[in-house]
Amino acid sequence: MENCCRGSLLSQLSSLLLLFQLPAGGSAEEFMVIGPSEPIVAVLGGDIMLPCRVSPAMDVQNMELRWFRSKFSEAVLIYQNQREQREEQLAQYRGRTSLVKDFLTQGEAAVRIHNVQAFDNGLYTCFFRMGIFYEEAGLELKVAGVGSAPQVHITGPEEDGVRVVCMALGWFPKPQVQWRALSGEKFLTFSETQAQDAEGLFTINATLVVRDPSSGNVTCSVLNPILGQEKAMAIFIPEPFFPRSSPWKLAFMVILTVLMLLLLGAVFYIMREHTAKLQEMQEWEKLHRDKKEDQRIKEEALKARDELQADLDWRKSVYLASLKKAKLYADWRKEKFQTLTVSLDPESAHSILALSDDKTSVTFKDSCKGSEDGVYSVLGHEGITSGCCYWEVEIKNAERSEWALGVCRRDVERKGWYQESPEKGFWVVAMYDNIFGSLPANGEHIVPIPQRVGVFLDLKEGDVSFYNMTDGSHLFSFPLASASGTLLPYFRLRSGNVSLTICSGVGGPVQTPLPFNNLPCSSEEPGSLPGQGFSSGCGVDGDFPGAESPLLPCGPEAMSP
Repeated sequence: MENCCRGSLLSQLSSLLLLFQLPAGGSAEEFMVIGPSEPIVAVLGGDIMLPCRVSPAMDVQNMELRWFRSKFSEAVLIYQNQREQREEQLAQYRGRTSLVKDFLTQGEAAVRIHNVQAFDNGLYTCFFRMGIFYEEAGLELKVAGVGSAPQVHITGPEEDGVRVVCMALGWFPKPQVQWRALSGEKFLTFSETQAQDAEGLFTINATLVVRDPSSGNVTCSVLNPILGQEKAMAIFIPEPFFPRSSPWKLAFMVILTVLMLLLLGAVFYIMREHTAKLQEMQEWEKLHRDKKEDQRIKEEALKARDELQADLDWRKSVYLASLKKAKLYADWRKEKFQTLTVSLDPESAHSILALSDDKTSVTFKDSCKGSEDGVYSVLGHEGITSGCCYWEVEIKNAERSEWALGVCRRDVERKGWYQESPEKGFWVVAMYDNIFGSLPANGEHIVPIPQRVGVFLDLKEGDVSFYNMTDGSHLFSFPLASASGTLLPYFRLRSGNVSLTICSGVGGPVQTPLPFNNLPCSSEEPGSLPGQGFSSGCGVDGDFPGAESPLLPCGPEAMSP
């Protein structure tokens, strides 16, 4: 082993001495090495030649010829002693290169690279040496490959438009991506990401948000900048895919077009009547033909409108069916849910709670602010056994208090301290420990804390969902696997200056709420309070007026339901 290493070292030292030594007597014939003046283009998977020649022309069969990359030791091919040398050749070029010897006697040599790969792209140097004299020249190889045709698909709604993604695989070098509308107009704003695989080929993902419902077709094109070859794919975006788009828009445009045609026909008729009185018979025949043509156009337009409307209705039904269980856009769910008018049941209210006269709001009695160790709840008066319904609840001081709302079974146990969970017959969201989430806590919480919550109860599909009605976003959903019998709206307060107000349908908030009566907290007092209460509408933001008379403290008996 030591002799082998010593011999290899001596061989390398000898090569270096021959390469860098100065002439010491005698002279070698001088020459100049010339490479291609322009980059050489190669296609992935094909073969390519990297030629070099000497000037003046001379026989190079007995010269040392070498093609290498950035370093002299990174040999692509070595020709020495009239044969190819494999010892110093880079591993990735072994078996893929050969020397073209057809014109060696004329001073021209070339290395042929088979099965061109992406990593072959870049700069090369050809090196010619005869004796102690050598010269070299540089050349550039540009590798290009056309990958797969782009695949375009719709991924879903995005803000006020539809998000479309274009993906293409196996391109080199990085291709140019362009989105175009049906009219040929280019989209200038879109996002693009790229990645390279183990072979160095590019995968491109380009995302476009289309905001114009009338765009129709959009086309994604991918261009190889070296070869100039392009592949493209178009996709049609139906109008119902756009958020809050009207399915009647196209029908309205068709009707408007028909009306314009009829108006133009009428104007044409009047003009012909005034200018062709002498040709009355011919004009009458012409007008008769025009009327028939207008009638045919109108009938075809009406038929097209009916067909288009039927298609739009079908698309809408399919789209809504596919989004029935989607956790987006509370306004969409309202179309399939019946508004439930909820009133609070005084008989079910904890004695520490005060209800408004119209039984739509609940808060603590003025002398009581609750306790973190207590559970004070009230139920809705209306029992729910079937169908799909929803109601909305507005929370005052939602961030600085503890509360919960949702649904529960009629037969749940609410005496003393109890746990709210689906296993116990409660499906609720709550504000607890300064976070908002579902009960029991699962580690997931929502920011910001909602000020108005919509409860969507679907007994057909067996689930209940909660939405932030301020921005329409989805909060939580529960399956009603353990639900049986009658369900009731559920409202619970624990601590803080908080009130829960059931909103009056889909109307706006009442601007001037009336105050609760100032009554003491006592286990003997009923859950609802006589006297004046505040309105059942939503939007109660201010503090309730306080009483001028002193308040009685909460006794221990006030903690019983």
